[in-house]
Amino acid sequence: MKQMVPINDTMDDSVKESVHQGVSFSVVDVEGLNLSSPESACKTFILHGKAKIINCAVLIVGGGMGGVAAANAAMKAGLSNVCVIEETSWLGGQMTTQGVSAPDENQLVESSGATRAYKELRECIRQHYRDLGATDGGARFEPWLDPGNCWVSRLGFEPSVAVAKIGELLSPGVSTEKLRLFMRYKAVAVKCERHHVRSILAVHLDSGKFVEFRCKFCLDATELGDLLPLAGLPYSTGAESCLQTGEPHAPVAADPENVQDFTYPFVVEFCAGEDHTVDKPAHYDEFKAAGKFSFNGYKMFENARVTRSTGSEVELLPFWEYRRLIARENFSAQIFPHDIAMINWDSNDLRGENLIDKRALVVAHRLTLGKYLSLGFLYWLQTEAPRDDGGVGYPELKLRPDIAGTGDGLSKYPYIRESRRLQAKYTIVENDIVCASNVKARARNFEDSLGIGHYPVDIHGAQDVSGAAQPTRPFQIPASALIQNKLTNFLPAGKNISTTHITNGAYRLHPIEWAIGEAAGTLAAECLRRNRAPWRVLLNRRLLRSVQNNLICNGAPVVWFNDLPVEDKAFVAAQYLALTGLMPLCDENLNFRPDQSLTRSECAYAIARLLRLTHSGGNEVVPVDLLTATDDSDGEMQTRQAIVRCLGEGVFSLGLDGLFHPTAPISPLDLVALSRHRLINTKATVPGSDQVTRSDFAIWLYKIVQNPRFFGRH
Repeated sequence: MKQMVPINDTMDDSVKESVHQGVSFSVVDVEGLNLSSPESACKTFILHGKAKIINCAVLIVGGGMGGVAAANAAMKAGLSNVCVIEETSWLGGQMTTQGVSAPDENQLVESSGATRAYKELRECIRQHYRDLGATDGGARFEPWLDPGNCWVSRLGFEPSVAVAKIGELLSPGVSTEKLRLFMRYKAVAVKCERHHVRSILAVHLDSGKFVEFRCKFCLDATELGDLLPLAGLPYSTGAESCLQTGEPHAPVAADPENVQDFTYPFVVEFCAGEDHTVDKPAHYDEFKAAGKFSFNGYKMFENARVTRSTGSEVELLPFWEYRRLIARENFSAQIFPHDIAMINWDSNDLRGENLIDKRALVVAHRLTLGKYLSLGFLYWLQTEAPRDDGGVGYPELKLRPDIAGTGDGLSKYPYIRESRRLQAKYTIVENDIVCASNVKARARNFEDSLGIGHYPVDIHGAQDVSGAAQPTRPFQIPASALIQNKLTNFLPAGKNISTTHITNGAYRLHPIEWAIGEAAGTLAAECLRRNRAPWRVLLNRRLLRSVQNNLICNGAPVVWFNDLPVEDKAFVAAQYLALTGLMPLCDENLNFRPDQSLTRSECAYAIARLLRLTHSGGNEVVPVDLLTATDDSDGEMQTRQAIVRCLGEGVFSLGLDGLFHPTAPISPLDLVALSRHRLINTKATVPGSDQVTRSDFAIWLYKIVQNPRFFGRH
């Protein structure tokens, strides 16, 4: 295997000849798409002679959720020459340019279900609205303030607020020039040498100026996995067949064109007594005749009761509150006189118009059709939607282009749900995550986990995949789904990791894409520090554990717990020990039980694994209270074996009664004795209270595991 090719990142930016001299590149300027002339968004650029060359340690292509998280993580890992190129004028992707500013998240996002960095970004957004003067009634002091009181998310906000807070997040790097942002640049070519990405050529979509980024490491955080074809990497699109993936609900025949719908969300303000009806848009009658526009049983402002096909009756919450960004009752009338909502509904999902691997003109026309669909849904809402009070149409809905940051009132970029997907070392399949295949509290456990996520299999598109809408168990992001063999300095950093059409439906959401980016940025930093390709890190347990440990120390969970927030003092220790199996996970629930006393049997199990104690040839003494045990499950059998091996090595001793007392609590004196044992010999601090909790023990044992004698052995 060739070593990674070092690039001198200290040399000054310069202007030199490019290998792409005279080559023309046709691209779509998505943000510049004009409804009246979609062809004008198709731009052709020709590199004449010279391109500016910029050297960097890491180049992140794409400034969405994954790209921002990757940049932040790379800087936290100590990298000082990071570049991000983004084709739009805003950073943030799904949260900003794509208009979905009521994020799709999990039920534990406020505590243990997302990374610390993602949570801090959300908290900064919340604080913005508290500072505006959110509610005199006390809501401003609520820890989990939701400005929009929406029911699909725990936090709704204006996209521009997220743009500002992302800017603040990255500002320390920008101000010190550790991070350089190149907005309105689009990657058009990748140069590879000896299984190594040498450079990325990008063009400014307004000026036509070219820049060649020479990077030591490259991350693809684009919305559609743009670098995969440019770098010649194998990838998948659309729906795989069940013969390819073994998934129970995959179709018999693969369909690469069956890519999830894209959507142009828009923002409206409800101005009672006013008429803001827009002109009837093109294609409206076609979409209406196809039955595209509907509330799907919901009512605008009231709850609705409907009977499902199963005969069960369910209550549906109001359509208006689904992704409401601002609830007027949360603010004074001077700040927000009216409700403001973001509209992202089945009715403005454009189906069957795949954007991947299509000519620029085709893409431009399909994007235009998507815009007309959203404007058509707005027109339907204003003129033909059934009113709760009788009649039709809500002309009170005022389109807010200023909030979307665009001239036409639609999002700067379509909401992209499905990308090209890298064919990596491992592909995450339906069986790995869905409840039907995973009876325990968590989905399949991945020893190489770099993050967590949780969301149902949410597929917007042709429903020939019967597994759509399946519930999932809380799942992980395995490193092997980011790593391939062909290029030594490349990683995906968004929804372009190795999933299937089915599992992409669960991995594509805001906090998960953020976690993927954070993992990719951290892994890239480790690769550069060690001068190792990602796949070599994957094969080296010590290096892999180093990456995982760095993620955990920065507040990125890699294992699911519901009672251990990232701010908890034992978070790092518990995460690492659970990851390595030194403190096994509970099968029945997501609990760590931090405040519960640690038993002697739990301690013996951890110590036996730490020391890799093995069978000593039949000379072990088995205490009576273990011989009389009636639980013969695999876990209990392993625990009993661990106790016997600890006794054989003198790590533990029996009581005066000749019994081990496996359920008795461990005391601080027991840990002192363990610390002094010849096989451990540590100065790790022992808790001073009368009892040792699971948190206390985790912190104590984690300090021992960090010793080079033990680190990376498990």
